[in-house]
Amino acid sequence: MSALRLTLRAAPAQRVDCAPLTPAALGGKSAAEIGALLLAAGGPPVRVDDLFTIEGTPGDTLVLAGATARLDGIGTALNGGTIEVDGDAGDYLGRGMATGTIRVSGSVGTFAGSGMTGGELRVRGHAGDFLGAPLPGEHRGIRGGLVLVEGNAGERAGDRMRRGTLLIKGNTGALLASRMVAGTIAVGGTVGPGAGTGMRRGTLLLPALPAGLPATFNDCGTFPLSFLTLLARAWRGLPAPFGDLPERGLRVRRLMGDLAAEGKGEILIRA
Repeated sequence: MSALRLTLRAAPAQRVDCAPLTPAALGGKSAAEIGALLLAAGGPPVRVDDLFTIEGTPGDTLVLAGATARLDGIGTALNGGTIEVDGDAGDYLGRGMATGTIRVSGSVGTFAGSGMTGGELRVRGHAGDFLGAPLPGEHRGIRGGLVLVEGNAGERAGDRMRRGTLLIKGNTGALLASRMVAGTIAVGGTVGPGAGTGMRRGTLLLPALPAGLPATFNDCGTFPLSFLTLLARAWRGLPAPFGDLPERGLRVRRLMGDLAAEGKGEILIRA
């Protein structure tokens, strides 16, 4: 498998839009052609070869080495292939991606996975606010694929989520799964206040009852749910606490809501 490696020469003075840098967009181009591409920035556009050193051959894999939080839009509309980010990524990581894989060794900014319909996005560090959430004025959040954050996530993760899986190994800020329509969110750490506010459908799997839960959730008791067996099998191979979910004997406390909305969502607390 061929790979193209772009190594950041120095941290940019202003934010840079890296949306044009995807395996499909760069495929078939020479190093000179790639270097001549212009990227929008806070000031005048910058050439790729002024920002990065270019090594390797364009193919299925793109490596961004030495990346910083000022590189926005990495993996925008990704439609196949793999992007490896060695370092941090800025805002809008993987926005609108449909297929393919993005892996980040560091942390990411706001709106990671916004508008995502498929593929896999993995973050070793932390994620900012609005993980998988729509931009202002949009009505649909993440609609498919898998997002895995091994650190913490900020506020409003999973806002307006409609489909897919969002896994956060650490803690989350306020209003997790706000206005959620469907899909599955699981968290390994603590959850901020207001989780599930405006939730219509979907599933939230948590290790403990979150603080500040809206009063419009109804406690249905503690019991096993058969679909958790299928969930455990689907997540096998993922990092703990998701990959080690027991296939049998798992009991959960189920709370239904938000009754102020459609009220068919569920918050499951591992017993």
